[in-house]
Amino acid sequence: MKTIIVTGGNINKDFLEQTLLNYKYDNIIASDKGLEILDKCNIKPNYIIGDFDSLNKNILKKYLNDKTIKIIELNPEKDYTDTHMALKLAIDIKSTKISIIGAIGSRIDHTLANINILKETLEKNIECNILNENNKITLVNKDITIEKEEEYKYISLLPLTTNATGVTLQGFKYPLFNATLQIGESIGVSNEQIEDKSTIKVKDGILILIKSKD
Repeated sequence: MKTIIVTGGNINKDFLEQTLLNYKYDNIIASDKGLEILDKCNIKPNYIIGDFDSLNKNILKKYLNDKTIKIIELNPEKDYTDTHMALKLAIDIKSTKISIIGAIGSRIDHTLANINILKETLEKNIECNILNENNKITLVNKDITIEKEEEYKYISLLPLTTNATGVTLQGFKYPLFNATLQIGESIGVSNEQIEDKSTIKVKDGILILIKSKD
């Protein structure tokens, strides 16, 4: 089951609409202020979750009496962000693939936190990525093969853990063999796929995989 979370960061309206059209998600979760862009697109979510501290209250009122939508109001003094709680909700409803739009924005602390919370889905073997009009971000902790996507020019691999060991890259412009990537280094930035299918191997640790268009 495919689920998309629309949260409160910077969102390109055209990109959101095209993503929803292309991937035909089974569930749409609006995380707090993310409801505003969905409302602007005339797209009704299946779930609305958040403490609603940043959401326009007039927009929220439009959905309060809609029995087809489950609304979950959170305590503002909570341990987790609205986006993290939306991710937990997506896991609870048995999503097998999750995309998050609006997780990248002007709040760098939120952007970094949103990348970190992907670890929860990684540990549960749920495919999850963060998307915007220029980037696709996911986490890697095992050997994977990725297909070349022409719209993404660059691929960067950065360690989320202190070290990622046994990193081998095949089918890339800059290959690696049994390397160790460490926090504080930039060796994994701006690689390029030269094969239709490329392999990323990692023996221990977690890598942030970022596909970029520019």
